[in-house]
Amino acid sequence: MIPFARDRFNEGFSDDKYRAFLQALDSAHPGAIDFRVAETPVFVPRSFRAQMEETCAYILDLIADPSFKQRTAAAIPPGLWTPGEQDYPHFVSFDFGVCTGDTGLPEPRLIELQAFPTLFAFQVWLPENYQAQFPIPPDYDYLLGGYDKPGYIRLLKDIIVGDVPPEEVILLEVKPHEQKTRIDFYLTQDYLDIRPVCVTELFAEGRELFYFRDGRKTRVRRIYNRVIVDDLMAQKETLGPVIDLTAGWDVEWISHPNWFYRVSKYLLPLLHHPLIPQAYFVQDLKTVPKDLDRYVLKPLFSFAGQGVVLEVTPRHLEDLPDPENWILQRKATYADIIRTPDGPAKCEIRLMYFWKDGALRPVPANNLARLSKGQMIGTRYNKDKTWVGGSACFFEP
Repeated sequence: MIPFARDRFNEGFSDDKYRAFLQALDSAHPGAIDFRVAETPVFVPRSFRAQMEETCAYILDLIADPSFKQRTAAAIPPGLWTPGEQDYPHFVSFDFGVCTGDTGLPEPRLIELQAFPTLFAFQVWLPENYQAQFPIPPDYDYLLGGYDKPGYIRLLKDIIVGDVPPEEVILLEVKPHEQKTRIDFYLTQDYLDIRPVCVTELFAEGRELFYFRDGRKTRVRRIYNRVIVDDLMAQKETLGPVIDLTAGWDVEWISHPNWFYRVSKYLLPLLHHPLIPQAYFVQDLKTVPKDLDRYVLKPLFSFAGQGVVLEVTPRHLEDLPDPENWILQRKATYADIIRTPDGPAKCEIRLMYFWKDGALRPVPANNLARLSKGQMIGTRYNKDKTWVGGSACFFEP
């Protein structure tokens, strides 16, 4: 996206450097990176970043509005509402596809959004290793909001740990040591001294939750929540006894589970902005769009692209047993924007915002990128391809 930076990077690239980069990346926790890391970062122009941040600001205005909870009450599935919700989510992330605008220049299009943690720790380790191994312009930075690494870690710790002893804060997940993103859990422990804990390890006494840390029964006062309820439900029969996370325990959630639903695909039909493809609740459609081939069909309650229908037909809409749980979203055509040795790659960029308790607004803090040469972003669409996978952005100053 920035020609001189791309030329310099590609000219300085070699397979040997890439292997050394992967070895260094793996050295923090050998064997814990269970996904493909791309050969290159993404170089983002100042103007493109401004477009993304302006779009985020528009959405954050809605989330900060006092009426937002009322407008999104129906987003939380029956039986999954959890007591103890804070006024705002601690984290909000926005996914943008890099597309081509009417002027022929790159332009972001909002694809999805979530009030849920992502790779906050890994996305410090990854760009540091790009910088160590490859020619990155020295004045380009991966962090946003004016943060340096110590300031970023301090902000993350203030939000997740706060004034609670770290041993009483846990990173909660389903089988965390089997997750593809476990490298992020281990780096979070390195930075914040909180441990990944499986939902099966929690037990209750009254309204209080506990786990065993180094053989000692330890109270849980804060939960850094990484549990995707879909994932938990899918595995529940094989997990054995698991406490009901919606039961109103005497803990503080970071972020609260209700926000996973409020700020999600459910919000897309409520947004009207030039850089946000129009979306509709299927149950609200009066007529089927004539250009249905220019839309994708997405389930509201799914994760990592599961259940998405790319080639939508009227029959798909007619056969839905639960149209209230689906949206129809106008396609965003990703640009073949990243020049690589074996053909161009598409790109998706995630901006990560952190919302500290007491702050009027969240602040942009970090990013991640994903490169693809397939029909969609994701591993299953990029098998046996190179210059694809997880990455990071470096922003023009």
